Amino acid sequence: MFILGISAFYHDSAAAILYDAEIIAAAQEERFTRIKHDQNFPINAIKYCLNEAGITIQQIDYIAFYDKPFIKFERILETYLTFAPHGIKSFMKAIPLWIKKKIWMKELIKKELNYSGEILFPEHHESHAASAFYPSPFERAAYLTLDGVGEWATTSYGLCSENGIKILGELHFPHSLGLLYSAFTYYTGFKVNSGEYKVMGLAPYGKPKYVQKIYDHLIDLKEDGSFKMNMEYFDYCAGLTMTNDKFNNLFEGKPRVPETKLTQKEMDLARSVQEVTENIMLKMAKHVKKITNEKYLCLAGGVALNCVANGKLLREKIFDDIWIQPAAGDAGGALGAAFVTYYQHLNNKMPNKNGKDLQRGSYLGPKYSNNEIHEFLSLHSLPFKYYEDEKLLDVVSDFISAGKVIGWFQGRMEFGPRALGSRTIIGDARSPEMQKNMNLKIKFREGFRPFAPSVLAEKASDWFEIDRESPYMLLVAEVKKEKQRKMTIEEENLWGIEQLNIIRSEIPAVTHIDYSARLQTVNRQDNPRYHALINRFYEKTGCPVIVNTSFNVRGEPIVQSPKDAYTCFMRTGIDVLVLENFVLCKEEQPEFHDDLDWRQKYELD
Repeated sequence: MFILGISAFYHDSAAAILYDAEIIAAAQEERFTRIKHDQNFPINAIKYCLNEAGITIQQIDYIAFYDKPFIKFERILETYLTFAPHGIKSFMKAIPLWIKKKIWMKELIKKELNYSGEILFPEHHESHAASAFYPSPFERAAYLTLDGVGEWATTSYGLCSENGIKILGELHFPHSLGLLYSAFTYYTGFKVNSGEYKVMGLAPYGKPKYVQKIYDHLIDLKEDGSFKMNMEYFDYCAGLTMTNDKFNNLFEGKPRVPETKLTQKEMDLARSVQEVTENIMLKMAKHVKKITNEKYLCLAGGVALNCVANGKLLREKIFDDIWIQPAAGDAGGALGAAFVTYYQHLNNKMPNKNGKDLQRGSYLGPKYSNNEIHEFLSLHSLPFKYYEDEKLLDVVSDFISAGKVIGWFQGRMEFGPRALGSRTIIGDARSPEMQKNMNLKIKFREGFRPFAPSVLAEKASDWFEIDRESPYMLLVAEVKKEKQRKMTIEEENLWGIEQLNIIRSEIPAVTHIDYSARLQTVNRQDNPRYHALINRFYEKTGCPVIVNTSFNVRGEPIVQSPKDAYTCFMRTGIDVLVLENFVLCKEEQPEFHDDLDWRQKYELD
């Protein structure tokens, strides 16, 4: 049985396909259209999924859409009526699109895909819960989903087992942890639904000086983690912005204009909302544990991408273990909707997982063969060298040791927002200059942004304070004390952004200013070639850690094809491009003709 899952029309549209309970393919639409967070109907992602499965649309047994459009429309209408006449501009902008297209989802799917079979509509948070539980290694678990908003629910918890998903409690719009965080994302000058991870990265530079103000004015938090927000300070219910003048007065100023200089105030705001988020998540987790008494917890929803909070949750040992859906946001809803159909609607029995993660490393996207890559390189007369596997590992590990920045394009593309060793830019984690060089010359992004380490799974606990694998880069752990460098008194007295370039450990390129790292553990089973490369680097240097950042520049999705990879390579300061077994050096390439003023574009995004 083939089931196609779809998410669309909010952000990060995606498609996923199951063959019975097996994930065959999953991808975000943005990777094909090159429009970051593309929300349009994922026609390209669907075509890819069908192609990967080797079938046509007529062979699909069920299509599942990740939420219920009619209920979502009801919520939008009811919200506007509640706040009328305020928000008339927002109302006039949103409603025509709903009436013309979004509300008629069944007809739209049939028309777009020429499909005549059954179409199902699971609830939004049910899709999130299914995406977290069914691929997880657990036979039964509690779940917690947190995001901006689905239909009405913004947070949901319950039980997952072979008997299905049982929702035990919800918080409803407009009271939303995701939207609270997004309000601060907007106020600190970053893009909502895109810049939240920047706020998380900025937080360690600040002090939590606004925490009490948030509790006193913005949110009424209960001991069980439930809360109500004071909507007098927010404008997202009916307006065109997240916050309003009352919010501005509370924090003594208007929102930061995007791209202007960051001040200590933004850092303190980021630290404050991050601490509030962590506190709420911990309270919720303790409540879920108390109600369910389950050993394990599954997490999904956009807030579950907050790896700092996830790391803290793990260290608190409320649950024996946690598992987080790598595509925790709306993209993962496509996968969850397909699982809901297979298990809930069709009542199929869950196979014995034997403690195995069924997400397959999240390597669920397109792959390009050496023949396809050779054809691309020959067509454009691009100079390259071809190496067999063993020689390739030697050559690339030497490049890393020499301080070169490598574009690493291998195997199947990752599903979710993180690059996990298939569409990745890599470098030497021991280099004091690597973070600055990558941020400014390659990623064209803010200098404060930390990079993640990829570490051999079997060596992770030697270098980081972690006792388990973190394959999806969704946990933060501290660098081991013995690997840290003690700061001087002068350095300790610095605060905020002044601390950016201080060397803190033996792997300074991946050590954040609070000695933390958002790590990816790499095991031999999920990604043998990436593991082999890091291992070869380890054999030569004694360091089993390299820098890993997504293969893209600011404002653009992660690369999908060899063409995307080559374009990014030539537009940036990447020194070497590795496309499967082909190695391209920058200095050997012909002049790159590009009529796009790309540097300006990315600086202004």
